[in-house]
Amino acid sequence: MITVIGTGTGAPLPADAEAVLAEAALVVGGRRHLAAAPLPATAERVVLGALAPALRVIEEYRDRRVVVLASGDPGFFGIVRALAERFGAGELDVRPGVSSVAAAFARLGLPWDDAVVVSAHGRALRTALNVCRARPKTAVLTGPGCGPAELGAGLLDSGRTLVVASALGDPERERVERVTPAEAAARDWGAEVSVVLCLDEAHAVSDVRTVAGVPAAPDGWALDEDAFAHRDSMITKFEVRALALARLGPRLGDLVWDVGAGSGSVAVECARLGAAVTAVERTADGAERVRANAAAHGVDVHVVHGAAPEALAGLPDDPDAVFVGGGGRELPAIVTACARRARRTVVVAMAALDRVPATRAALVAAGLTCDGVLLQASRLAPLPGDVTRLAATNPVFLLWGVRPPAHCEGVDR
Repeated sequence: MITVIGTGTGAPLPADAEAVLAEAALVVGGRRHLAAAPLPATAERVVLGALAPALRVIEEYRDRRVVVLASGDPGFFGIVRALAERFGAGELDVRPGVSSVAAAFARLGLPWDDAVVVSAHGRALRTALNVCRARPKTAVLTGPGCGPAELGAGLLDSGRTLVVASALGDPERERVERVTPAEAAARDWGAEVSVVLCLDEAHAVSDVRTVAGVPAAPDGWALDEDAFAHRDSMITKFEVRALALARLGPRLGDLVWDVGAGSGSVAVECARLGAAVTAVERTADGAERVRANAAAHGVDVHVVHGAAPEALAGLPDDPDAVFVGGGGRELPAIVTACARRARRTVVVAMAALDRVPATRAALVAAGLTCDGVLLQASRLAPLPGDVTRLAATNPVFLLWGVRPPAHCEGVDR
């Protein structure tokens, strides 16, 4: 058996750990774990840095007692995954400690069954940022280049509070600090950060949960138009929205742009499905309407008041998917700007036949594979005498461009 011992957040080793260590022929762990543990003089020691060399040494000692020392709960974004994949779960004797996430929320007196946990340790920072933007309670496991300063710099306009927990469990060095994103971005946090919590303080305590972590999918999408405030029926009809959402594929960890947002119906639906969303709207009353619709549906949508394509240049992060629902004569230029930055797909809705060729050409010129449909729907409508007729909605062209897989930089999971 390979015994994996979680040291907890500064806690001493489990009661029976010393007996296990006394029989160890090989002990693998971080430098501080090895220094603090009572190791037999005859045991081989391997400082855990790069994982592959450590796994090769463990392989050589398979016929003897191997002990791996790890921080917190080693089954939670820890070394248990790599060991189970290499040697099989049945070969592991795992003895977990308290994870840094559990300890950090405990220090705040907050429940965390409604928190989303994302690792930025050795992974893309953008995924963590998008989850922090989309969810009101997120725990981020940090790493070099993906610490509190980088998180703060990416969340300046989010309205979130960051809680930076450092050296958790150490009675002399532990710090748990509430800071704004700007304050986090301005500091050098050193190497002792355990975890960063990103909170919407107004929703720090939610309703009772049945399923932990990521919230369940909404009970419906492609909502009726009357679920949104809009002006003069200027809203993406639900039939069009249904197919647009299917092609956009919004999910937790994604960033979606809604360009020419109008009422923000697409933006709100993408946020309800878990994506971080930026809505760009050129009119002041339209921008306020998007904010009001987002608030009414309980989701976060970052609203940019400005005209595309100029307003897009100021957006710092490239989106995974883009919906373009307006544009007029500027539509080809807007689609070109979006297609150059989209990591996965661009979906364009338009009513004017004349704009289809230029839009398609813009998508193809940006290296996207283009497809599309003309959507024509007829809805049931009542007539006098308790009978029903079909009422046609205006036809809408929906084009979508998809970046080929070989050139698509996927979201890190």
